[in-house]
Amino acid sequence: MENNPQKLSVLLVGDDSSFFEAAAKALKEDSSLEVIGVAKNQFEATEQILKSRPLVVVCDVEMESGGGLEFLRRLLSKFFVPVVVVGALGATVFEALEAGAVDFAAKPVNPKLNASSAFFAELIKKIKTAALVESKPQRPIDREVKLQSGLPKDSEKVIVIGASTGGTEAIFSVLSALPNSVPGIAIVQHIPPVFSKMFAQRLNSQTTFSVKEAETGDFLKQGSVLLAPGDRHIRLKRVGGKYKVECFNGEKVNGHCPSVDVLFESAANEAGSNAIGVLLTGMGNDGAKGLLRIRKNGGQTIGQNRETSVVYGMPKAAFDIGAVKIQSALCDIPKELVKLLKQQEQ
Repeated sequence: MENNPQKLSVLLVGDDSSFFEAAAKALKEDSSLEVIGVAKNQFEATEQILKSRPLVVVCDVEMESGGGLEFLRRLLSKFFVPVVVVGALGATVFEALEAGAVDFAAKPVNPKLNASSAFFAELIKKIKTAALVESKPQRPIDREVKLQSGLPKDSEKVIVIGASTGGTEAIFSVLSALPNSVPGIAIVQHIPPVFSKMFAQRLNSQTTFSVKEAETGDFLKQGSVLLAPGDRHIRLKRVGGKYKVECFNGEKVNGHCPSVDVLFESAANEAGSNAIGVLLTGMGNDGAKGLLRIRKNGGQTIGQNRETSVVYGMPKAAFDIGAVKIQSALCDIPKELVKLLKQQEQ
């Protein structure tokens, strides 16, 4: 099938016929998208990708015929095409992101799924975001290289991090290189519910930090990381010289719950000059105003640069309004954090 140059061409890959029939119907209802085919296995997918060169691939990494993850690894090791993976709750999704997939969506199990469902609206949004990605997400930080900080154990500092598209790998890269002697870290990653808990568990097992999904009443402490639940906002509350986390339901802010702005604004209000905000890759502008509030309240701010962002949206929005004090490549962010912490302690 010859692609329409005025439309965003999408190839669907998977052997779940009922799901992909509904997906094809939903995508065709969007006039800006063109479904160029449904490949039922990795061999058909490879042939269609080489022949039609789709702008985005949507791939089920848990095909009954198998090989979804290996297909992605082989494909993305040879050349790049933005891939949005769909799958059930499991480690395979995170392995696909590690292999170079741009984004993911939790595959619904509802047999009556229809083309007008909220799931497909979200999938279409992810496809359009993926089309903006020009190169394979990288893991630029060597896992074996760890910064030595010599930071004091008692500190009233707090680090807050926000990310969206491409953020799971970016967050992993930062935490992998940071010494666990840094102050407590609170993170908002735009991620579906349940996946947030799995992501926290994965970070806990693969880094030297103690990482968990945040619960109301948790305290940030040295060597700990608290990740926002995928369906609730989090904010910080100062109690003495410590910071307690509150999780709560609320309206979406900047189209998201959890919202980076909610976390950042609470850090600015509760920690003032003791706050360090880091805004990583992601689509949209969530976190930009909160990062500016941190800077105006005397805190330090870091934004990921264009060259290393999967999508240079959120950090660009922050940079454009003057919220970013230090713009940095992803691989240098851990060094910048340690440098700021040492400067502030002197």
